[in-house]
Amino acid sequence: MSIILDARSPSEYQQAHIPGALNLPLLDDEHRKIIGTLYKQAGREAAVLKGFDLVGPKFGDLVRQARAMTAEREITVYCWRGGMRSGILSWVLGLAGFNVTLLKGGYKAYRTRVLEILQQPRKVVIVGGKTGSGKTELLEGLLAKGEQVIDLEALVNHKGSAFGALGQPPQPTVEQFENELARLWETMDPNRILWLENESRSIGKVKVNDAVYELMRTAPVIEVNVSVTRRKKRILEDYGTFSKPELEECTSRLKKRLGGLRLQEALNALEENRMSDWLDVLLQYYDKTYGHGNDLRSLGSIHTIDWPDDVSPANIAAAFIERAAQL
Repeated sequence: MSIILDARSPSEYQQAHIPGALNLPLLDDEHRKIIGTLYKQAGREAAVLKGFDLVGPKFGDLVRQARAMTAEREITVYCWRGGMRSGILSWVLGLAGFNVTLLKGGYKAYRTRVLEILQQPRKVVIVGGKTGSGKTELLEGLLAKGEQVIDLEALVNHKGSAFGALGQPPQPTVEQFENELARLWETMDPNRILWLENESRSIGKVKVNDAVYELMRTAPVIEVNVSVTRRKKRILEDYGTFSKPELEECTSRLKKRLGGLRLQEALNALEENRMSDWLDVLLQYYDKTYGHGNDLRSLGSIHTIDWPDDVSPANIAAAFIERAAQL
């Protein structure tokens, strides 16, 4: 099985890369800066010669690193435009016995393809519901029943609220998120329903692609209606294990939205371990925000299903599938 090697510098790779690609930089960040400056000042020939001075002693290490990355001999290599860096790396690895394929047009061409994929229409239905309603459980239930599902919050490592980063790995860049989303988007059958959770334009620090967001905002919504008691129980299960300072910091981020008086009320409740009262303040804000978002949708596009406490996620998922078939 062929692996993909990214010949760009570490910082370029960290910014975004083809999903699954491994970084084998021909030039590190400092060397890339030196070559770029020389190219501007003295031209291509001087930059190429300097590049060989810097890279030549590394050829053996590049081969050893590639062999450590994979026992396979089939490799695809790319750089920014599919030019000099990937060309040199493919030549070195080819001499060492690898069967190398150059990605035509490099990462730049790949990014063009990503944005084209995200323009492709899909038959989206949105899973809606107020904060703490169990939408992630619903998505998991739909996936278990063979439905097409993309969990956007899982892709961006964020649960979509002021508290959404707690316990999560660092978020990807917007560009990397788009790369990962396009990888999944392309595999989705356009003739079948694709389920997405109701999200804001930005999930944490990551903005949803304009074309995808427009599709989400115009798609029909099936909203789950859950009791406040159950919602509060779920939220406390998700966030109650975090320290008080962490919860205070996240709560304070809502100062402009809550107002000084309500924020202090929430912080006092948190300090006194009155978690139910703390949640009451937060949910008043989040429910109002959720309702405002629904008001901006087309009339008749929102359909509601009640989720009684004694009904399993699997059964609610089945009800969602049945309702979607009627849309």
